[in-house]
Amino acid sequence: MRVEKLQTRFVLCIRSEDSDDLEPRKVYRLLPDRAAARDGYVRVIDESGEDYLYPAEYFVPVRLPVGVAREALWPPNEELRPAQRLRRG
Repeated sequence: MRVEKLQTRFVLCIRSEDSDDLEPRKVYRLLPDRAAARDGYVRVIDESGEDYLYPAEYFVPVRLPVGVAREALWPPNEELRPAQRLRRG
């Protein structure tokens, strides 16, 4: 059995056509989906907070520093978030 290291990947939306749940110039989390990729689609978590298939040509891949991925993306990705501490002050 081959073990693959899971890596969180991101894409930048460059067009959205008639998709109400995508915003151009916004970064989205990409979920692995080989079957979709073979058909020219990518699976992303869109503005609805759910994952859906979109044409691959709507996106370009981007690399983000881990800190940016943790803090700047919506919806929050619980597996990337560090444990939060209660701030008093």
